[in-house]
Amino acid sequence: MGLQDIRKRKKLLIEGQIVLGIALIFAIAMPLLLPAFRLKILGRILSLAIAALGIDLIWGYTGLLSLGHGIFFALGGYAFAMYLNLQLPPGQLPDFFSLYGVSELPWIWKPFYSFPLTVIAIIVVPGIIAGLLGYLIFRNRIKGVYFSILTQAALLVFFNFFNGQQKLINGTNGLKTDTQPIFGFLASSAEAQRGFYLTTIVLLVLAYFLCRWLTTGRFGRLLVAIRDDEVRVRFSGYDPTGFKVLVFAISGALAGISGALYTVQTGIITPSNALSVAFSIEMVIWVAVGGRATLFGAIFGTILVRWAQTFLSEEFPDVWVFFQGALFLIVVTVLPEGIVGGIQKLRSRLFRTRLITYPSIEEDPEIQKEREEINS
Repeated sequence: MGLQDIRKRKKLLIEGQIVLGIALIFAIAMPLLLPAFRLKILGRILSLAIAALGIDLIWGYTGLLSLGHGIFFALGGYAFAMYLNLQLPPGQLPDFFSLYGVSELPWIWKPFYSFPLTVIAIIVVPGIIAGLLGYLIFRNRIKGVYFSILTQAALLVFFNFFNGQQKLINGTNGLKTDTQPIFGFLASSAEAQRGFYLTTIVLLVLAYFLCRWLTTGRFGRLLVAIRDDEVRVRFSGYDPTGFKVLVFAISGALAGISGALYTVQTGIITPSNALSVAFSIEMVIWVAVGGRATLFGAIFGTILVRWAQTFLSEEFPDVWVFFQGALFLIVVTVLPEGIVGGIQKLRSRLFRTRLITYPSIEEDPEIQKEREEINS
C-alpha cells in the first residue's frame, strides 16, 4: 500500500468520524433543543438530503443532470402512503375509494399489506424505473442537455398519469398518512414522528457512506472519467452505458427512500408537491448551492436552502421567493463550485501557498548546511 493510499484512507476515516459525530448531535441534541414542530421540519429537510445525495451522485460525479428525480421521489412516497392507508380492519377499504364507487381493492395495492414488501418496493421500484429509463436513454448515447430534457419530459408524463388516477390513488388529492396507525402509534403522533426523525438520520448516514464508497476507488475514478471525457473512456475499452444505468438506478432508489420518509413526516403526498417540475429543479439547486461532487455539500445545501426557505416564508411571506432566488444567484456567481466546494478549493490553495512560500526549517538545505558548519 502506497503513501498516497494510506493518506486517502486516513482522510476517509476522519471524514467518517466527523459525519458520525454530526449525526449523533442531530440525533441526541436536536430533539432536546427544538420543539416538536421544528423537529418535524428538520426531519423533512434531512429526508430530502437523501435525494440530494442521489442527485450529486448522478450529476456531480457522473455529469448527468437529471431534472426528473421527482418521479422516483413520488414512487417511494406513494408506496409508503399506500401501506399506511391499508392499516384498517379486515375487509375495509380506504375512504377515498367509496367516492369513486370502487368496492374491491385494486390488485396493485395488495402487496402493500405487508411492511417488508413495502420497504422493498420503496427501494426497488424507483430503482428499476430509473434503470429502465436510463437504459433507454443511455443506450442511444444521449447526454447533456438532451438527457435533462428527456428526464423532465418523463416527469410530466408521470405527473399527468398520477393526476388522472382518481380510482387508483385518489388523483390530484393524493394520499394522506397523518391519520393512519403504524406499529401501534398514530403516524402524526409525537412518538411516531420522533421515530421517523431518528430513522431518517440513520438512513441519511448510510446513504452518505454508500455514495462515498461508490465514489472512491476505481469505480469512482471511472465515474469522474465518464463525466470529464466519455469518448476517451470508450476508447479505453469501457462501456459507459452500464455504469451510468447502475448509478442512475442507485440515485433513483435513494430518491424513493427520501420520498417515503418525507411523506410520513409531511402527512400527505400529491402529484402537485412531488411530481412538479419546480420541485425536481429545486433538488438540483440544493446540490449546486452546497457543492457538486462533494456529497457533504449536497446535505449542507439542502439544509441551508430549505431552512432558509422555512424562515423566509415565515418572516416575509410575500417576497420570500425573491430572497431564495437571490441566495441561489449569489452562491452560484460568487462560488461556482458551491459553498463546500469553494471552501475545499480555498483550503487547497492556502495549503499549497504555505507549502511553497514557507518551507519547514528542517527541510531547508541552506539552514541545515549552516548548522553543520556551526557544529563543526
